[in-house]
Amino acid sequence: MTITQTQGSGAVQGALWGAAAEDWASLMEPQGRSLFDAVLARGRFTPGARVLDVGCGSGLFVQLMAARGCDATGLDASEPLLSVARRTPDASFHHGDMEALPFPDETFDVVTGMNSFQYAADPLRALGEARRVSKRGAQIFVATWGLPEACEAAAYLAALKPLLPPAPPGAGGPFALSNEGALRSLVASAGLTPQLVEDVDVTWQFEDLDTALAAMLAAGPSILAIQTSGRDRVRATLELAIAPFRLSNGRFRLENRFRYLVATRD
Repeated sequence: MTITQTQGSGAVQGALWGAAAEDWASLMEPQGRSLFDAVLARGRFTPGARVLDVGCGSGLFVQLMAARGCDATGLDASEPLLSVARRTPDASFHHGDMEALPFPDETFDVVTGMNSFQYAADPLRALGEARRVSKRGAQIFVATWGLPEACEAAAYLAALKPLLPPAPPGAGGPFALSNEGALRSLVASAGLTPQLVEDVDVTWQFEDLDTALAAMLAAGPSILAIQTSGRDRVRATLELAIAPFRLSNGRFRLENRFRYLVATRD
């Protein structure tokens, strides 16, 4: 579930999210499994369906689609994450930019963006590309964070903010599409027809402090914070931020809420 942006920024984001690709793939991406399962249960992920995941990261969601018999494709800006994803034998993966998808018009039956579209430098353009490569009548899924107050991981993201460089003008951040009205408006502006919006509870669970920190430090914003403020400072800051979520047995548990919108292309 990584981010890719317009020409010139996709390479930057790909490098950030690929800096700790193995930790992301093994420790953090699986934390979204309940969201993945909810989308799979809602969509037309049937044998032979041509499906595309935009911002596929290390490919777990693509792997799940392929296991259902779909003709599954993933796209991401991070070559290191794609090298992990390509271990899935029954799917294809492409390096590219979500604002310029390298696929012909009307190719896919389902297009998904699992926590990716809100990070695009131009989300409207990215969704326009998703529409372009979708067949008429196709489903488009836009998954994103829920409202910050419903996400305990917001404490982790907020702790990073002072350690990051100033955000570019207009940058939305992780919660840019969390408001249902904003999400529906953007999707409609891209020429898609918004249908339902569903919330999904997503629990992050880690065995111990080192595992929790390794997972969170693998995310793109954490890598950028490390480059800006140094690894020791970032690690210490995150250790304080997640301390309230430590259980008596030493494990860590963060309760979050994600949401997804289902749209159709007329």
